[in-house]
Amino acid sequence: MQAQLETLSNLERRMNIALPMAAIDAQVTERLKNMARKAKIQGFRPGKAPLKIVEMNYGAQVREEVLGEQVQQGFYKAVSEQKLRVAGYPRFEPVADEGDKESFKFAASFEVYPEVKVGELAGKEVEKPAVVVTEAEIDKTIDILRKQRTRYERVEREAATGDRVIIDFKGSIDGVLFDGGSAENFPFVLGQGQMLADFEAGVTGMKEDEVKNITVAFPEDYHGKDVAGKTAVFEITVKNVAAATLPEVNEEFAKLLGIADGDIEKMRAEIKKNVEREVKRRLQASIKENVMQTLLDVTEIELPKALVQLEVGRLIEQARRDMESRGLKVKDMPFPPELFQQQAERRVALGLILAEVVAENKLEAKPEQIKAMIEEFAESYEHPEEVVQWYYASPDRIEGPTSMVLEDNVVEFVLGKANVVEKEMSFDALMGNNA
Repeated sequence: MQAQLETLSNLERRMNIALPMAAIDAQVTERLKNMARKAKIQGFRPGKAPLKIVEMNYGAQVREEVLGEQVQQGFYKAVSEQKLRVAGYPRFEPVADEGDKESFKFAASFEVYPEVKVGELAGKEVEKPAVVVTEAEIDKTIDILRKQRTRYERVEREAATGDRVIIDFKGSIDGVLFDGGSAENFPFVLGQGQMLADFEAGVTGMKEDEVKNITVAFPEDYHGKDVAGKTAVFEITVKNVAAATLPEVNEEFAKLLGIADGDIEKMRAEIKKNVEREVKRRLQASIKENVMQTLLDVTEIELPKALVQLEVGRLIEQARRDMESRGLKVKDMPFPPELFQQQAERRVALGLILAEVVAENKLEAKPEQIKAMIEEFAESYEHPEEVVQWYYASPDRIEGPTSMVLEDNVVEFVLGKANVVEKEMSFDALMGNNA
């Protein structure tokens, strides 16, 4: 085998390889002989067909298989000898050479991994948010839990903000009903912004069995392009008005939250434990994001196009599965690659940078770290020991926790090098609450 390497750019390479045709022919013949021992060919008993007949029937297929294998093996042997790290998949193409009957020539075009040199971290500012969980945060969490268990009871009065109404409605523009503008027994809560402001304002103050026409102006940027910027008239029939009733914080409420004896203090302690766990998780995620951005900021890196394309494909497939899991039909839905390009580039860049930081600074995940991570996952389950056993039942299941430990090790390393600035953050801001 002969191999010649060409450098096309910083990352692009082209390998010209010549394989001895005699070796290929020998393999083809050997495989045909093996096939001949079992081949079922019309007019001959199984395994009794002459080699020439077997070759006529299967020769082209076998030669194609052998060539494919030899090209793959020849390529990876060549890149191994030249100590090249191939990024993504190579593109193979035959090279015609009428003057050489002794060799099969082909070219492989591919990219190599870039050299990654992480920039200077000393003095680089990394923000580290901090949140203190107080009794006020526990009270807010309890209020959220109460609202999640809201019950609605029918009332004989005008609908007001906070009430749930069930209505029939028919919408028309210039006297013509439009698609998506009608529904029966449609429930929504007034004041939660589920409907357009004009629509909610029109329903507010109506009573059960009342019928009324209201005028609604659709915004210019409304998602329904057919009605955006237009004015519609809706005929509203109120079927039911129900007032919200929140559960009292008492023994029964505590039992609903899993406190067997209904003890309120136990309930608050359990809620505090869960809130602190969630706060810790979100703080770690925020710090990690800041560290990752710092690594990106200090490191110049050229990305292999092949790796970015592979990552775009993974993100598209992930988005497709996510939408399907929500019951959406995505079979013929287009997923433009450019929508995922920036995210893919960021993920590829971080993957390369993190691998370099881990290798350069010996930050590999230790078994005890992985075990601690799995045990932390398991804490939120009713039977944590079963969760731990599940993870250790298969090596593949350890990959997720291992990756997270590696990232945590990198975060600690960067925080030890950079200038860490602690910043107080509100509980609501961390949790994404509007309160």
